Amino acid sequence: MNNFKKAVSNDLFDCIKAISPDAVITENDILGMFEYPPDANLGDIAFPCFKLSRILRKAPTIIAQMIAREFKSDVVSKVESVNGYLNIFVSSSYLVDNVLIKIENEKEKYGSDGSGVGKVAVFDYSSPNVAKPFHIGHLGTTVIGHSLKMLHQFQGYECVGINYLGDWGTQFGKLIVAYNMWGDKEAIEKNGVDELVALYVKFHEEAEANPELNQLARNEFTKLEHHDEANIALWKWFVDISLKEYKKTYNQLGIEFDSYKGESFYTDKMPAQIEKLKEMNLLKLDQGASIVDLEEYNMPPCLILKKDGSTLYPTRDIAAAVYRKEAYKFDKCIYVTSAGQSLHFAQWFKVVELMGYDWYDQLVHVPYGTVSINGEKLATRTGNVILLKDLFATAIEKVKEIINEKNPELPDKDNVAEAVGVGSVIFYYLYNNRIKDINFVMKDALSFDGNTGPYAQYTYARTCGILEKSAGMDINVAPVLTAGEETELLKVLSKFNEAVRNAIKEYEPSVITRYIIDVCSAFNKFYHNCQIVSAEDEAVRATRIRLTKAVKTVLGSAFELICIKKTEKI
Repeated sequence: MNNFKKAVSNDLFDCIKAISPDAVITENDILGMFEYPPDANLGDIAFPCFKLSRILRKAPTIIAQMIAREFKSDVVSKVESVNGYLNIFVSSSYLVDNVLIKIENEKEKYGSDGSGVGKVAVFDYSSPNVAKPFHIGHLGTTVIGHSLKMLHQFQGYECVGINYLGDWGTQFGKLIVAYNMWGDKEAIEKNGVDELVALYVKFHEEAEANPELNQLARNEFTKLEHHDEANIALWKWFVDISLKEYKKTYNQLGIEFDSYKGESFYTDKMPAQIEKLKEMNLLKLDQGASIVDLEEYNMPPCLILKKDGSTLYPTRDIAAAVYRKEAYKFDKCIYVTSAGQSLHFAQWFKVVELMGYDWYDQLVHVPYGTVSINGEKLATRTGNVILLKDLFATAIEKVKEIINEKNPELPDKDNVAEAVGVGSVIFYYLYNNRIKDINFVMKDALSFDGNTGPYAQYTYARTCGILEKSAGMDINVAPVLTAGEETELLKVLSKFNEAVRNAIKEYEPSVITRYIIDVCSAFNKFYHNCQIVSAEDEAVRATRIRLTKAVKTVLGSAFELICIKKTEKI
């Protein structure tokens, strides 16, 4: 609908200038004033004339009436003046030429305007802590981050996906102590991260009775920082085992990263940034620790060095940001983490600004809410976690049960069940505004009715089934729209680029998820009320088949933007 708005704004500009040649207004001013009416009967877009009152020195109702009388446009079917609004209706010919035929010509590129061409966007997301489970709490950063990467890539950005692994810190001292005291190499090789988690949980249980274990852990991490060979070997082994496990989940999600450089990669890059802070007199001593005072910015101090001189998260994040700017020359560097880290990012972003880096405003934190199952929060130390692989396995198994009940002869059942099962979890999560806390309910996520992933994937499969039936039919006929459902469907398809632009602007994948539901709703209404393959009139049949193909194209593109796999049969 963006192109329609642009075309209308040009014609409105000409009309206003004809009515009042001295009017101080631009086409961009007009473009920014359009609204969507609350009711489709009030037009496809509305133009409020209230802001024109000062410019034209007339009442809004009079201005709307004047424009309605004089307005001419090839892309508009009619214009109505209602209470100071200009209600504008798109013409069928415009929808055919600029939506249906445009989708056919541009195919999977439809909806992209290339606004990111020549720009680089870096995405820091997922980033699990090594030797800890990949649980449902990681779902948000992983799917939101990857969706934002795919959205930017769709718009033409060169995108770099970074998995900033939590592969450094005192937790490795704890794990080394636990392994040396209770570890079994064969059990770890066999059970992977699950065994490492069990050791981590055991350490905390034992440390409650014997606090001296915490000091042992600090000692082992200090040895690791000083490159003790035995500890380095253990650390690398823990990292390799963890990555092997994590990549299984990433494969299910269809996610690949360009870099797995974790916290450890930046240990030798922090001293230069600490020195820069000292040279600029930004560091202050506070009870032995080195801080950057942020009181005048209404924030607590940003801790850079502990009393013992060891670094912290802000130190590593600053060094990482400088490295990424030098390595990738980004236009945006986007961090997708929980809302609980918002202050942390605000603090070190401000420190980067104070350090004189003129790209500080290219750093973006994208926060999201918590996720729970049946209201229970997650805690690694107690073992109270829902592993993502187990959640996916449960969803896949339940989809298999549904398939065996409703379509037991479905070919490739296992892959379809995986696509729908994993897709249902992702869709359920991404349907909500990212900042909201989510209580995951499997039954709701797997429903084929309502605003769910299975409903969307089933709709996509329905378009594939129709196109399979229509194979060989002649569709090279001039399109003709004969039903309101056809027009409404094209109107929804026309809004794809607008949805993409808004999702990027707001860093909000739910814009796409909800758009998918709008497309599915419009298509299913069209499907139930209009004959498609069985339509008797050749032109009507051809148009409706082409409309179905257009829906398949747009849904397929939209699925890829939110990590959902396409299913041709369910």
